[in-house]
Amino acid sequence: MKFNSIKSIFLGAGVLLFAAGCSTDSLDLAPPSAIGDNGFYTNSDQVEGATIAIYDGLQDLPIREFALTEMRSDNTRTKSSEGDWAQFESFTVEPTNQAIGTYWNANYNVIFRANRVLESLEAVADEGLKSQFENEAKFARGLAHFNLVRAYGNVPLVDQVIVQNDTEYFDNDTPEAVLTAVIADFRDAAAGLPVDAPFGRATQGAAKGLWAKALLTTGDYSGAASLLNEIVSSGTYALQDEYADVFFSEGNNEILFAIPYLDDDLNESQDFSFEMTVGGVRSGLNFITDNLAAAFDPEDTERIAVLVNPLVSDETGKYLTRSSDARLCGNDWIVLRHADVLLMQAEAILAGAASTTDATAVAAYNAVRERVGLSTIESGGELTKEMLLYERRIELAFENHRLYDLVRFGKANEVLTAFAASEGNTFGPTDLLLPIPQAQINVSEGLLKQNPGY
Repeated sequence: MKFNSIKSIFLGAGVLLFAAGCSTDSLDLAPPSAIGDNGFYTNSDQVEGATIAIYDGLQDLPIREFALTEMRSDNTRTKSSEGDWAQFESFTVEPTNQAIGTYWNANYNVIFRANRVLESLEAVADEGLKSQFENEAKFARGLAHFNLVRAYGNVPLVDQVIVQNDTEYFDNDTPEAVLTAVIADFRDAAAGLPVDAPFGRATQGAAKGLWAKALLTTGDYSGAASLLNEIVSSGTYALQDEYADVFFSEGNNEILFAIPYLDDDLNESQDFSFEMTVGGVRSGLNFITDNLAAAFDPEDTERIAVLVNPLVSDETGKYLTRSSDARLCGNDWIVLRHADVLLMQAEAILAGAASTTDATAVAAYNAVRERVGLSTIESGGELTKEMLLYERRIELAFENHRLYDLVRFGKANEVLTAFAASEGNTFGPTDLLLPIPQAQINVSEGLLKQNPGY
């Protein structure tokens, strides 16, 4: 699914970023060569077009994000263990790896687009529209910075449109500073976004959910719990009756935020579905590890039927495409859904402890398992950290959560060291962060410093 009328036009923008603008069919933007920096957005229609362009930029984020997340965990691997892609599964990622550079650029492109909207708000006369565009931009900017800080650690925090002379933005900012900005953007967005919006656009619930995840990342369990309790008690979202419907009945009310795509559309399709489920003769990415396959509970038949392609046991079935062209897939990418919210609610109540008997945490955990007909914790029973981490691994497999879950739960070094050794690889603490792309260090003329271990 996608906003059908989006058409992209690309402009130059600064050393670290790729700029881009978009229009809908109702807009009449001048050719890029005729648009000056001081006069690009001059009315509400143009700012609205720029806001839609943010969502167009978001489509680039999931294309290979799985390599930087799932394939750096114990969940997935390449089909052939060749080339740059094999670096992720063996924890040997190089600063020149093309995928890490592409992901960096895609996220900063979203940040650039969001900042362009934020600097152009005075062109919007209607206060309601101005608030909407502002908070959609802050939501997207928060999401992109959140992606970057978890992946690379010390990244530039960019809170305005920058040009080549703005060298103060080219060096590393601390994860603490970036996460503070992320939380502020999600907090502002949650206060200003509507409860309901067309599918694929940011809402109050989506902002609250990602805000809560950012708070969990910083260890603010009470703040996260408050937000997650609000989402759950609002009744706005609910688990689908069938696990498969989450992924193959798109736009359902389990989804807080998704990035939509269209089948068989040269501009609005994606090919991550192809790589995960077909991959050609030699390519193929995000295939199931033996470790994950061994973790499946044989009783978990409803989820296994979706997680595993019934025709090819090491491929996931979660993104089987309905497109006629296997490389032009329309499966949407789910960024946040209600099952994740429920399990985060339990995590926030657990608050880093080894276990809890809290009734709300147990009920949240039980709800996810009840949906797929699995055993639950009896009244007064205990939910352990290991149980919760396992449930997140299976419920959210192939949705790019596993690595960051291990980090938040304080289990990454233990789990990934053991997993790497079982595969004949070596994992060290510095492997939790990706290297800063070498090309970005080069263009910053040394202001941007490489992460330790690379």
